[in-house]
Amino acid sequence: MREYKMELTAEELDILKGKHGETLRKAMESVVLYGETFGAKRLVPIDGPVHLVTSFGIPLLTPVFDKMDQLIEANLRTEKPFTVDPRPLDYENVKCNILEKLVFKIMYGKQEEYEKQLKKVGLKDSKAFTCTCYLDEVGNIPKKGDILAWAESSAVVYANSVIGARTNRNSGIIELLSGIIGKTPEFGFIEDEGRKATWLIQLRVSKLPNPQLLGSAIGMKVVEDVPYIIGLDEFLGSKLNDEVKDYLKDMGAACASNGAVGLFHAENITPEAKEEGRKLLVEDYKTYIIDDEELDRIMDSYPIMWKDKDARPKLCFIGCPHLSLSQIYKWTNDIAESLKAKGKRKVSIPTILTAAPDVVDEFKNDKKAYCMLTSTGAKLTSICPLMYMNNPLCAKKPIITNSNKLRTYTTARFYLDEDILDQITQ
Repeated sequence: MREYKMELTAEELDILKGKHGETLRKAMESVVLYGETFGAKRLVPIDGPVHLVTSFGIPLLTPVFDKMDQLIEANLRTEKPFTVDPRPLDYENVKCNILEKLVFKIMYGKQEEYEKQLKKVGLKDSKAFTCTCYLDEVGNIPKKGDILAWAESSAVVYANSVIGARTNRNSGIIELLSGIIGKTPEFGFIEDEGRKATWLIQLRVSKLPNPQLLGSAIGMKVVEDVPYIIGLDEFLGSKLNDEVKDYLKDMGAACASNGAVGLFHAENITPEAKEEGRKLLVEDYKTYIIDDEELDRIMDSYPIMWKDKDARPKLCFIGCPHLSLSQIYKWTNDIAESLKAKGKRKVSIPTILTAAPDVVDEFKNDKKAYCMLTSTGAKLTSICPLMYMNNPLCAKKPIITNSNKLRTYTTARFYLDEDILDQITQ
């Protein structure tokens, strides 16, 4: 057996010696080597289910499918049922033409087979496909201080920041293997020192910033570092209610995608900032001041990726990451009221709201609200809009969004919520 730098228990060494099977040995070794790469001294038990980022059956991911088969053959499953990122397709609610469907069939040709593999290695259920696994309706909800092994940047930053759990931004499949062995390497955000803030973000704004725009500004400035934000509580208060959680969800997702932020602290709002305050800042922290002019500069810096910059939008995606239940209600009311004020009946641009399957089901149970939404012409889906736009034919369309994450990774054009609402109800 090779020598490892990490301090390993007798049980872990036995697994690495192959005493519990070759497949489990490979899983353990992969996690150990991953941890050693980042200087981890030991493995620590995880307290909750893992969350997987790899939810799509792309035929090129042959190594992933092979690993799944090995785990299944060895009868290995995660210790706790896990959740996974959204599915890529929903032809019923997100319409595609014949050519687009043909490309999707090639792109995600292994989807059905892959989902069967996921179920055999521990998938929670057929509805557990969402990037917002931490919502009440979905149920993969960690507690403050829980050690996790999650992937998916927006879920990681939410768990670390808003909940106060502890997880690194793990690579795809590593999180699954951590779930199989029940342990994760101790480094980074798992440790107290790794949760210290190296940036002080000072808000000097006249009103509450759009969360997607604020998150973008922070992410592009601090990149992978930990920011400590002051001034948000003046607008949001200090209580983590649903509205504040939704704001931080969207802000964090933009921090994580426009940069690589895995943890932020918001003074008087997030759990650790409430407990420790500015003690979370390292001695030689840097300062970034965000005022109205800086937000305008950020907004104006976004490139327009459309071939015809003046083209009329053909599709609108709202919700990346997935919307919460309260956000669906808000968009439903806002769309209906805007249409009524303009004397319109239906949205003028095909509009797709995305949310977790369990959240969609909960909303549909409210027949009156669901009828109100569908009467506007807007649709509900649980796909990942990013996966939809990975289709090169779809990427050529002039698509608008209120998601800075979707803007960053695709050709979609970003607009603030109020501008989105105005365009789709013209």
